[in-house]
Amino acid sequence: MAGRFGAVVTAMVTPFREDHTLDLDAAGSLAAHLYEHGSESLVVAGSTGESPTLTHKEKLELFRAVLEVAKGRGKVLCGTGTYNTAETLELSREAEELGADGLLLVTPYYNKPPQAGLLEHFSRVAKAVSIPVMAYNIPGRTGIRIEHDTLLRMAEVRNIVAVKDSTGDFQSISRLISEAPPDFEVYSGDDWATFGYLCLGAVGIVSVASHLVGGKIRQLCDLIFSGDIPAARKIHEELTPLFNALFITSNPIPVKTALEMVGHPVGPPRLPLVPATAEERERIRKALVDAGLV
Repeated sequence: MAGRFGAVVTAMVTPFREDHTLDLDAAGSLAAHLYEHGSESLVVAGSTGESPTLTHKEKLELFRAVLEVAKGRGKVLCGTGTYNTAETLELSREAEELGADGLLLVTPYYNKPPQAGLLEHFSRVAKAVSIPVMAYNIPGRTGIRIEHDTLLRMAEVRNIVAVKDSTGDFQSISRLISEAPPDFEVYSGDDWATFGYLCLGAVGIVSVASHLVGGKIRQLCDLIFSGDIPAARKIHEELTPLFNALFITSNPIPVKTALEMVGHPVGPPRLPLVPATAEERERIRKALVDAGLV
């Protein structure tokens, strides 16, 4: 069964103009397109949205623009997590005031807090707002993992309702789903892991590939929820080359390249990310051709 934010949550890219300024019109257009093509919720200013390069003011502008488009279409999770608890608190309160349906809080990065620090960080932010919080566990980017027992303690906080898991650790996820409270939801944080996570009891995917194949990913999820595992596996196998192509270099470089190729340009990434190389572009184009997208 799909979770409270639906089965397909798109981790939306942040559109920039060629001079790297924020393109709010393009953000609104992209959000509308995503809601029309399989996305039930959007994450705005997550890591796919290049959040570390967005200023506090830009994040609020982006939240406001997407929340306006989302009315009557779907939900919005605002990415308010930083490595600074005080700033995360402030941004989270402001996102709630703007009308966010929930928050995505990434594990604080770079400063590598101990587990006690993680528990305090997430708990303090969650208790400062009344909207639902999804924790984001991605040790490959942050350098620190939310350990199992810490997640269970976090799940006791009233409005920490879900985790987006990008560990790829199927054994741990199986254990978490069996031991967490029944209303605590697990979302896959990796497109390639969606099939396996949902078979274990996860409720959806926070997806990058849904920028391009949201309808098919929604179909995959619905098939698993209805028990048709062979049909879902077929879609998983069809989409796997595209999933792989979207991570041949740092996210979101490939998906921004792919969006340009399919006629939905969202501008370049911001430094320190750089545009795809000629070789990378060719690999992305081939995956799009093979998927019937260009």
